[in-house]
Amino acid sequence: MTFMWNALRGASLAGLIALAACGEPETEVAETETMETETEVMAEPADGPAPEFDIGWSIYAGWMPWPYAEQEGIIDKWAEKYGIVINMVQVNDYIESLNQYTAGTLDGVTSTNMDALTIPAAGGRDTTVLIMGDYSNGNDGIVLKEGDSIADLDGQTVNLVELSVSHYLLARALEMADMTMPQVSTVNTSDADMVGAWQTPEVTAVVTWNPPLSEILAMDDGTEVFDSSQIPNEIQDLMVVSTETLAENPELGMALVGAWYETMGVITGDMEEEATAAMASIAGTTPDSFAGQLATTYLYTDPAAAVAYVTSPDLIEHSDLVRQFSFDQGLYGPGADSVDAIGMEFPGGETLGDTGNIQLRFDSTYMQMAADGSLE
Repeated sequence: MTFMWNALRGASLAGLIALAACGEPETEVAETETMETETEVMAEPADGPAPEFDIGWSIYAGWMPWPYAEQEGIIDKWAEKYGIVINMVQVNDYIESLNQYTAGTLDGVTSTNMDALTIPAAGGRDTTVLIMGDYSNGNDGIVLKEGDSIADLDGQTVNLVELSVSHYLLARALEMADMTMPQVSTVNTSDADMVGAWQTPEVTAVVTWNPPLSEILAMDDGTEVFDSSQIPNEIQDLMVVSTETLAENPELGMALVGAWYETMGVITGDMEEEATAAMASIAGTTPDSFAGQLATTYLYTDPAAAVAYVTSPDLIEHSDLVRQFSFDQGLYGPGADSVDAIGMEFPGGETLGDTGNIQLRFDSTYMQMAADGSLE
């Protein structure tokens, strides 16, 4: 994979809003009325064409609710509520979707936590994590044709999307087995080409994610020796948006978050079976296969649960692991001389790295609004 460090790298993060209640009924009523008034004002369309935003997505179990929400009219419903237009744009190659976002072609994109840091943020596009969607709970794995343990990787060549979360998963698996990266060789392989590569005799080991992972395992000619359930909450699946765009258009954040959690209610409610079948169809797989992929995806279906994780010390600890790996692999780009070169910001004002160069921001504001019911 080729990362275009200068023109195609950038990220942006949104700011923090601290909400406090002091227990005086009259004050609470006033604050509630003010928030409702502000939400109504932001929802009123301005004169002229509605602001239009392009949001990229690629096929992955945890991100399939987005095209499903578009198909069911949920995206349009929430966009209209806030007087905007949201175009959901499918990009077949995941890394290409991030490159397009980094270049400014897209206003937001589905991304993992590591890739948000190493592609847009490292490229200088200030990026905000708007939604903590899920973490991979077995959706990423390492498969061998010969061998049944990580130790059997010693001396092997591994096909993966280099410098992606697959590379991170491999490094963590080796570390946990008291091995090091120099004990294996890697070959960069697009996620779109992974299944085909596995079917060739020269490929003996792969690291990939679903749906390619489930397709490879279904061939029954390999053994999965490690998966992401062994490092919970480290591979996070997110919706990220440009910090600048979000600051200028908070209605985009409200519409995306509102649509996401309405969709979560649909796919976990009475329509679960129908929704699963629809998402499977969009993903080009069977309902049974897709249900299996969802089973290894820990979806934060409740906004309160997402906020609880994003505001916890665990997020900072996991982010520190990811940034250390990213810097060690040179993913910050040739100009970075320290793991602290890129700053990350978390709710409550906690930071990692250079506070003068914050390029990735975890923002719980809009998820908190969903949890409070103020987006209804």
